[in-house]
Amino acid sequence: MKIEEINPLVLAYLGDSVYEVYIRLFLVEKKIPTIKELQKESLQYVSAKQQAKFLRALQNSSFFQEEEEEILRRARNTKGHKAPKNCDIITYKQATALEAIIGYWYLLHKTDRIKQVMEKIWEMEEC
Repeated sequence: MKIEEINPLVLAYLGDSVYEVYIRLFLVEKKIPTIKELQKESLQYVSAKQQAKFLRALQNSSFFQEEEEEILRRARNTKGHKAPKNCDIITYKQATALEAIIGYWYLLHKTDRIKQVMEKIWEMEEC
């Protein structure tokens, strides 16, 4: 299987679940005591608006390598996006791009890159 040929929306589908697992682990490690509080706190990380914000900040800090930027570009430009009611299409495409790169790394077994991006995201949200 050539990962570079996988539809970026499929990468995003996978990346979304990987991203959510990392967020949930992070929140559980913070010892948040109730499901209600966990759910509320997770919204700081899992909404399209937040994911788009994280992606822009990461790109502005030159976090991504050249081949990773290509995956991000492909994911943003893939047809088939339909934005949810609560955000615009550009924001949704940026969030999808972040999920796609996480899916890409997951398939390449680059857990070190996933951990790096997640640490950057946690740092951004703590500021």
